[in-house]
Amino acid sequence: MTTETITASSAGTWQLGDLTVNRIGFGAMRLTHLADGSASDRARVTGVLRRAVELGVNHIDTAAFYFSPLRSANELINRALAPYADELVITTKVGPGRDPSGEWWWAEPEHLRGQVEENLRQLGRDHLDVVNLRVKRRETTGSIAEHFGALAELRTAGLIRHLGLSNARPDHLAEALAIAPVVCVQNPYGIGSPAEDHAFLDACGERGIAFVPFFAIAGAGREAGVIADDGERVRAVARAHGVSAAQLRLAWTLSRGAHVLAIPGTGNPDHLTENLAAGAVALSPEEIALLGSADPTA
Repeated sequence: MTTETITASSAGTWQLGDLTVNRIGFGAMRLTHLADGSASDRARVTGVLRRAVELGVNHIDTAAFYFSPLRSANELINRALAPYADELVITTKVGPGRDPSGEWWWAEPEHLRGQVEENLRQLGRDHLDVVNLRVKRRETTGSIAEHFGALAELRTAGLIRHLGLSNARPDHLAEALAIAPVVCVQNPYGIGSPAEDHAFLDACGERGIAFVPFFAIAGAGREAGVIADDGERVRAVARAHGVSAAQLRLAWTLSRGAHVLAIPGTGNPDHLTENLAAGAVALSPEEIALLGSADPTA
């Protein structure tokens, strides 16, 4: 597939509240370090960010806890893209925190204002477009009302424009919606996800809420960003369309509904254009169904 004229608009747009974004965005997690843990090249990754915006990316996902010993994703975004274009939407997450040594901690409701202000400082903004409350453990976390209520207060105060959830269950979403509007749910999802995740994605669409998968390409590889074996069905459909397995995974995810957004991340300019090109891949209903029922290693 040629990528010369492909832009982020190839997959269409969606609304995050009153903000219009192209359905293919950019995830900042991989900007700070290479797969082996070494520091990324600052000039290269700031160049990737600028190129992404040139190609129509207007939705960037980041977090203050995306940092390595020498790099901060928010600082890289600020350096590369400020002053920000009016149409650029930056989504961030709060809940997890990391101390300077990289050790993780989790915010209590009273800590969330400090995390929001940290993102504001690093990004050089006076408000955050979208803030997702990251749920600590999707399977076992109980009520999120106090945490989400604290963010709703910051929204009322004008520090946050819109709210979302990350790593959440349907009952978490219902609890949040009773407190304030939710514009997006950001959860792990892709080929091979279980039936309950498919159902949650569909339920978000019925409510007009964006569903924003992470690990859509990596799948079981998660933070490592690799798939041990894509399986013959994935490889066969990819060959039929002249794309890579990674591009097919993105295309399939986007095919799941007009409310589904993609936020693939990379520090490689070639991978950037390949990711954007996935938005132009048109899968048949039969292919969508086949891959939706597929074990990715089968």
